[in-house]
Amino acid sequence: MRKVATALLLASAVAATPALAQDNAGSFAGPRVEGVIGWDRTQANGGHDDGVLYGIGAGYDFQRGNTVFGLETELTDSDVKQCIGAATAADPRLCAKAGRDIYVGGRVGYVVGGSTLLYAKAGYTNGRYKVSADDGTVRISDGQNLDGIRVGAGAEYAIGPNSYLKAEYRYSNYEQGVSRHQALAGFGFRF
Repeated sequence: MRKVATALLLASAVAATPALAQDNAGSFAGPRVEGVIGWDRTQANGGHDDGVLYGIGAGYDFQRGNTVFGLETELTDSDVKQCIGAATAADPRLCAKAGRDIYVGGRVGYVVGGSTLLYAKAGYTNGRYKVSADDGTVRISDGQNLDGIRVGAGAEYAIGPNSYLKAEYRYSNYEQGVSRHQALAGFGFRF
């Protein structure tokens, strides 16, 4: 319920923000911080499950004319979890849960119309996954960190001299046949 309330709060803030827009032409250079929320689909062994991702990010961008390039990092979590079984000896309960994800990478983009940055990104990602089994008497769980690569594309819109909205799609490919598709929205500040 808390995650749904957070998603609704962010969505209402995003919907109300265009009313705050002003002459947004400006620089996309400098340090930035942001909050993100969106859709998360984890796929493994032919199956998939959908959920909500949420987290924070930071970066530093350089701008030369209309070209922007920068470094970024992000820490997200997800509520993606799938379970089967009834936690009995005859039908043990097996669960798989996606956990935190750490990303470090770079991006390159182009400013369009003075207030919109279109960009592509790529980098390293490390996802935490947890598997558990419960037969009603014994519960076993194990977590594992999986290394991978992430690629994505997005748009960032300056809604003021120091604030922006963003929308992004990205794909992550991890070890052991695990992959992720994510679409997100974000709100951030540039310093």
